[in-house]
Amino acid sequence: MTTAAHLHADSGSDAPYALSHLDALESEAVHIFREVAGEFEKPVVLFSGGKDSIVMLHLALKAFAPAPVPFTLLHVDTGHNFPEVLEYRDRTVERHGLRLHVASVQDYIDAGKLRERPDGTRNPLQTLPLTEAIQRLKFDAVFGGGRRDEEKARAKERVFSLRDEFSQWDPRRQRPELWQLYNGRHAPGEHVRVFPLSNWTELDVWQYIAREGIELPEIYFAHEREVFSRNGMWLTAGAWGGAKEGETTETRLIRYRTVGDMSCTGAVDSDAATLDAVIAEIAVSRLTERGATRADDKMSEAAMEDRKREGYF
Repeated sequence: MTTAAHLHADSGSDAPYALSHLDALESEAVHIFREVAGEFEKPVVLFSGGKDSIVMLHLALKAFAPAPVPFTLLHVDTGHNFPEVLEYRDRTVERHGLRLHVASVQDYIDAGKLRERPDGTRNPLQTLPLTEAIQRLKFDAVFGGGRRDEEKARAKERVFSLRDEFSQWDPRRQRPELWQLYNGRHAPGEHVRVFPLSNWTELDVWQYIAREGIELPEIYFAHEREVFSRNGMWLTAGAWGGAKEGETTETRLIRYRTVGDMSCTGAVDSDAATLDAVIAEIAVSRLTERGATRADDKMSEAAMEDRKREGYF
């Protein structure tokens, strides 16, 4: 355990070494990456090509520059991911010379280890491929892009979140994290999920993307797309399983606030085609990104917490 340097987050201060709130968040995240590099033997970064994992990778690159990132990447591909996001993922991996492991939900379905859900949603099926990849590849720390403002189950999770030998999360085993003291101790077979963006908000992420000039998949900006309505969400039409009989497709001007896969991620009506327009839209939104656009979080009141206990992200 080590102690993080004190961060001066008062952006309005005249103190010569005061940090803006984005500088403070960046410094905290960089400290977490370096802490894990020093404390664990085989960390991995979960990378989906979504904005949070993109920011996470950007911070990891900064944390170790000019040296390469000392971690590999892991993506759980549901088989229903947006093609433009997969293209972005592969292009980013190649640009930075990184190694990417892909755990495929489709492979598990083909092998009879998983069964398609009646509603066609594959996001809940990611848990088994994820946990088996962690065990098979012997990762002892797994970086995730989860933030506390996303959903109430994530709000109460620590930056260092201990998972048992079955990758399960037990809230009663969480350690205190006072004064940014991170405890990475774990028994053989256990691992720690690490969330360097825990204290960020969705607006922080977008403001940081704008400040750093980080490229994103075009899916995050307003574009015309063929969609259909299901359970109050606009889902992308396509061969993955929509639209079904009785569901009508139409072309709408939409964008995505979060990127899961096509079977569970809803679009929002929006004409925000630039970073500034997206930031202005997020600044006045009264709904969280997951609360507004994720079918997997609407299955029950405790859907996210139940999945986290089973080993989900």
